[in-house]
Amino acid sequence: MAAPVIQIENLNLHYGAFHALKNVNLAIGAREITALIGPSGCGKSTLLRCLNRMNDLVPGCRIEGAVRFEEKDLYARGVDVCGLRKRIGMVFQRPNPFPLSVFENVAFGLRVSGLTDRASVNAVVERSLRGAWLWDYVKDKLGAPALELPLDQQQRLCVARVLAVEPEVILMDEPCSALDPISTAKIEELMLELRAAYTIVIVTHNMQQASRISDRSAFMLMGEMIEAGGTLGLFTKPTDKRTEDYITGRFG
Repeated sequence: MAAPVIQIENLNLHYGAFHALKNVNLAIGAREITALIGPSGCGKSTLLRCLNRMNDLVPGCRIEGAVRFEEKDLYARGVDVCGLRKRIGMVFQRPNPFPLSVFENVAFGLRVSGLTDRASVNAVVERSLRGAWLWDYVKDKLGAPALELPLDQQQRLCVARVLAVEPEVILMDEPCSALDPISTAKIEELMLELRAAYTIVIVTHNMQQASRISDRSAFMLMGEMIEAGGTLGLFTKPTDKRTEDYITGRFG
């Protein structure tokens, strides 16, 4: 694998009395797509949200262990969580554009960060929309409401919004689950394009999707990391019978 940019070490997470993640260890390589796979409720999305501390927003959540980003523990005292979420951005399961114009959706994070120069904002918005393969579709309707875009374009707009603040890692929580097959293919092409510049971690229930786009896959079951490795090897020669059973459709 590529040099790891994120190291998850003996990670345990509790929601109150419920032990959701159990001694999870995983290395995530730089500028690779890592797919988290496993049945519903196995802890994939919970683990993903640990990578930019989204679980901090859940009452009663308690975390033990370490998540190291560029060798610094994200859960150490004094970490700037807002700054962290700028470096590790997130695209959610369903497109969630703000009830603003296309332009203002992408510019939102820039304005929050204090960028006010109009020419600079315009340049970043265009660059981000181009990076999300959306510019040619929206360049003549930047002032239109974002919620009027087709769903796949809304999802790409959410990607552009993340790209605008120049993250290093992009987290995607089932980004195609609300999309039809044609729109899904467009988002998958976008992910493969972005891999050249970004580290991507995706949660997916779609085994075909994981096999098509990911460099590495990690199989989870009941809060445990069962097996992780190169996607081709894990899908063709898994070392754990539970992985084989899941990939071949015997359960899940």
